[in-house]
Amino acid sequence: MDEADRQILRRCRVQLVNELQVAPLWDVLLTRQLFTPAMIEDIQHAGSGSRSDQARQLVIDLETRGSQALPLFISCLEDTDQNKLASVLRVLRQAEKQNPEVIRPQDPMPVVVRVLGLTPEDLRGKQGPSKATPGKLAPVVLGPEQLWPGKLRPEVLRPEMPRPVDSGSGRFSDVCAPEISKQNADLAYALNADPCGHCLIINNVNFCLESRLTARTGSNIDCEKLRQRFHLLHFMVEVKCDLTAKQMVQALVELARRDHSALDCCVVVVLSHGCQASHLQFPGAVYGTDGCPVAIERIVNIFNGAGCPSLGGKPKLFFIQACGGAADRDSPVPLAPEDPVSPRSPLPPVPSTVTSEL
Repeated sequence: MDEADRQILRRCRVQLVNELQVAPLWDVLLTRQLFTPAMIEDIQHAGSGSRSDQARQLVIDLETRGSQALPLFISCLEDTDQNKLASVLRVLRQAEKQNPEVIRPQDPMPVVVRVLGLTPEDLRGKQGPSKATPGKLAPVVLGPEQLWPGKLRPEVLRPEMPRPVDSGSGRFSDVCAPEISKQNADLAYALNADPCGHCLIINNVNFCLESRLTARTGSNIDCEKLRQRFHLLHFMVEVKCDLTAKQMVQALVELARRDHSALDCCVVVVLSHGCQASHLQFPGAVYGTDGCPVAIERIVNIFNGAGCPSLGGKPKLFFIQACGGAADRDSPVPLAPEDPVSPRSPLPPVPSTVTSEL
């Protein structure tokens, strides 16, 4: 899908989620081959399975269905008598062709936390003095007349966070000592429950021949090390191996629907092949053993407030080990025989983008 059609969908997302009737659409979407039966089933199980959750997931997945996805979707709406939504999308699409600026998103006003070279009086302008809140950062909205390149150099201010102390016990309790929790209650999560939470590891090693994906030799070693580490961190670890895309989604949904009320955290680890995918916040996708991708954004959204209310306000950690698509592999670094690496030696720095697999 090109960027113009994508912007139209995003602009109409709220209206689509509120008004779209998904039930009559399933057969039409299959007939026009916009989605496969497996994709339709995944959309139907999105979030809590409500109409709005299904509509939201359908609109998100529609962005990945090719350059003709939007006009085909408009035709599907017309075939199911949802003419109001079809008309809105068609009018916007025609307007975009005549004047691309109509759909282009507007740049938001810049928000600067602190500007070097300007005094507080310069920032207040005509609004008059304002009282600063002790211990908090007050964002300042600057208008175009104040954006002078010679004066502005944004500087991000972050409150200092205490570094975790490794006592060797494998516990998190030392991270949130009582005195730290009192002073920084809004800056740190309390991880005091025992067990701390669930940890699901999906380890895809062997893939079907049709997928043309090679076996991920060595992944079992990584999986076992992860299992041991999170067990030492007092997580309830569950390992699932060689799952198809549908089975991966089912395992994640089942985990999200559990009661996490007495737990403090949740961890999801996916070890598989990966690829690039259309996204709003979280890029990329990981493959099931059948060669079908599951978007990282979809994995994360399964654990949102609607799909997993008992994890609201609690940390949800996602570890993805997968290549990012067609890219060159990193060159290996040979170890000199006279300079072995001991278990306690620090590891070399990892590059920002890693495309090779263990």
